[in-house]
Amino acid sequence: QVQLVESGGGLVQIGGSLRLSCVASGRIFSIYSMGWFRQAPGKERAFVAAIRWNGGEAIYANSMRGRFTISEDNTQNMVLLQMNDLKPEDTAVYYCAAGRALVFDPELYDYWGQGTQVTVSS
Repeated sequence: QVQLVESGGGLVQIGGSLRLSCVASGRIFSIYSMGWFRQAPGKERAFVAAIRWNGGEAIYANSMRGRFTISEDNTQNMVLLQMNDLKPEDTAVYYCAAGRALVFDPELYDYWGQGTQVTVSS
């Protein structure tokens, strides 16, 4: 089992920035990738970004590319999501996930955190 705990969400104005953190514990050696997904009210969970654990290769959803940056801190078993130039449509619950491949598909992520709320206000 892998446990994931997110933090860093909150309320931010349009154009502002937030940095989300996700700390992993448990069977960390089994992790291949770490991803961020988000779910807005009334919408399906959507891919944001993912990074190969201990590898650095990253992928992004097109709408986040250039504004969001995913990174890892292996010394703290942590994955980070730096979000800049935030827009109202970025408002959602953001979930961290640990997966078995570097992909967009949430079905290939086996472990999930409880989520952290990000709200972008005008």
